[in-house]
Amino acid sequence: MSSFLFHYFLLSLAFFFTPKLFLQNKKLKNIPPGPPSVPFIANLHQLKKPLHRAPHRISQRYGQIISLWFGSRLFVVVSSPSAVQECFNKNDIVLANRPRFLTGQYVSYNCTIIDFAPYGDHWRNLRRITVVEMLSSHRLNAFLEMRRDEVKRLVQKLARDSHKEFTKVEMKSRFSEISFNALMKMILGKRYWTDDNEAGDVEEGRKFRGIMHEFVPIAGANNAADYLPILRWFDYDHLESRLKSMAKGIDGSLQGLIDEHRNQSTKQTL
Repeated sequence: MSSFLFHYFLLSLAFFFTPKLFLQNKKLKNIPPGPPSVPFIANLHQLKKPLHRAPHRISQRYGQIISLWFGSRLFVVVSSPSAVQECFNKNDIVLANRPRFLTGQYVSYNCTIIDFAPYGDHWRNLRRITVVEMLSSHRLNAFLEMRRDEVKRLVQKLARDSHKEFTKVEMKSRFSEISFNALMKMILGKRYWTDDNEAGDVEEGRKFRGIMHEFVPIAGANNAADYLPILRWFDYDHLESRLKSMAKGIDGSLQGLIDEHRNQSTKQTL
């Protein structure tokens, strides 16, 4: 009986939301052609593995510019070089906005950091600060020794692991480590991805690694609740609970860095 009621409830929701989605789709005019969609999930069922080849396979039938509905979100796939050039050269401002995902809402302060912020005055100001304070030639040259130090550490680790005999080494995590530490040293002046036998705050390093390992898998555009909003009613895959917990941990870490910086500034003043 409980199983019957659950399926009846889902079916009722589908009938409730399907007309709304169809009406929403009809309001959009002059969108490119695309394959027919089914109620509720739209074209999601047509994404076969490997996923990065699915849009190309569909475009071979419907043209070089096609539209796909992934749940409630519209995607336009452009596979023509001339059309891509027109999109990103002539109409780049029109297409500059980023989609709003749950990750940006909870972890990126309601989409206000540069990775998630919509195009506008706020994003342009963030871009200016990033370019001038972090990515200018003067800044990059000033941080050269920090990057050299991280490369030296990596080479020393590889030499230590293989000084007796040839050893198979997993490099993905090590490249992540060197990139993250170089970035943190450039921004904050200290390393946060440390081993137990290295100098530094080991506990703080573990905390940062935990946050990064938990954040990366859900930081992209692969969360079902971003495309089917109804799933948020059930906290599908505990996504929002995890994001809230993660945001709290990130806030705590950032507040710790701010307090540390204030204490150092106070000591230097005294």
